[in-house]
Amino acid sequence: MRFLIKAYDGPGMLEKRMAVRPRHLEGMRALGRQIICAGGLLDSDGRMIGSALVLEFPDRDALYDYLRNEPYVTEGVWEKTEVDVMNVVLINGEKV
Repeated sequence: MRFLIKAYDGPGMLEKRMAVRPRHLEGMRALGRQIICAGGLLDSDGRMIGSALVLEFPDRDALYDYLRNEPYVTEGVWEKTEVDVMNVVLINGEKV
């Protein structure tokens, strides 16, 4: 299953986000090909306000196991997280 995760930072979290970022990226590297795409969410002024990820997991329980240990979650950077199942039909312009 592929999931779209939109995770929003709490107020004033940019400094903490940047401090935790190396651990977040280490965890992302460990996911390898489970990552369809990932990046930061920006407001209209280009300021970081959260993250957007499309990840592949066998089921919702496996995704939630990952999220429970995600450094941005454990360190309180992400204040609100939305998860939806996503039907990915194109990756880099190629049908999957």
